[in-house]
Amino acid sequence: MTTKKPTAAQAKKAAKEFQQTYTAIRDEVCKAMVGQEPVIEGVLTALLAGGHVLLEGVPGLGKTLLVRSLGEAVDLEFSRIQFTPDMMPADIIGTQVLVERKGGGHEVRFQQGPLVANLVLADEINRATPKTQSALLEAMQEQQISVGTDRIDLDPPYCVMATQNPVEQEGTYPLPEAQLDRFLFKLVVGYPEEHEYHEILGRTVGADDVTLEAVSSGKQIMAMRKVARQVPVPEHVQGYAVHLVMGTQPGSPYAPGTVNANVALGSSPRGAQGLMLAGKVKALLAGRFAVSSDDVKAAALDVLRHRVMVNFQGQSEGITPDDIVKAVVQHVKPPVEAEATA
Repeated sequence: MTTKKPTAAQAKKAAKEFQQTYTAIRDEVCKAMVGQEPVIEGVLTALLAGGHVLLEGVPGLGKTLLVRSLGEAVDLEFSRIQFTPDMMPADIIGTQVLVERKGGGHEVRFQQGPLVANLVLADEINRATPKTQSALLEAMQEQQISVGTDRIDLDPPYCVMATQNPVEQEGTYPLPEAQLDRFLFKLVVGYPEEHEYHEILGRTVGADDVTLEAVSSGKQIMAMRKVARQVPVPEHVQGYAVHLVMGTQPGSPYAPGTVNANVALGSSPRGAQGLMLAGKVKALLAGRFAVSSDDVKAAALDVLRHRVMVNFQGQSEGITPDDIVKAVVQHVKPPVEAEATA
């Protein structure tokens, strides 16, 4: 069954409503957050595109506050998991427990864990053992959890926003490539600017507490995701996204010399899917109902940086995945054809 293409007026109206809701959510989150505009935009884009986010930064930069504030602004069921090396899958999935009936006797009931929510903050995800990470992986990919022989579907919208400390390595388990690939974005959270420190102190050490209001809902987020999926992608823009992804793969005709010399593993096709989804959201936020090459280019670093594995030679020379992605973006030129407009 084919979806009827919206008229120009309908597309313009959909883009405007999309912008208005996005702005309302962002402004509400910014009541609690100071600065970090690119990170706030990234987590909102991922939520509206239907993807998961990996936030990387040292402790104390507001990663937990950001995700919690987003849950309050969108009125989603929020849960937080503080991962530790001794945590077992049942600790996050839930388990069967024996409970006493009111009329007497006992029965076995499932007591759900923190994975059963709409917005899950997986704090210090790289402290979890591979066994526990696999349970999280199933929830991220399949939007379900398995308890014995039973499967429990997770209510949409479902989004995992995980954090990890890039410096501390003791007692951590690096995320496998298969799990990294499930994140739509990897966002790097940096230090605030000098003037932002003063505003942070003004908001956090005073007598007044910041109270956030729900300005959207899970139902509205699902409707916005549907609108984003309907945004058309011109063939030449899709080709540009494909070339960018292939440019991260050693031996590809689109790969620059630094990729062939310093990359062990490039992006999978999920990278191209991520560029398309992020590009659709960015197009709507710009008031257009068609994806441009600039939309794809703007999303490239966040979508691809965690899908590139630098080899030993590159690591010894201090080359990072960000360096590789930037080199690919510079090497692979966008199409010269006229961009489609709404």
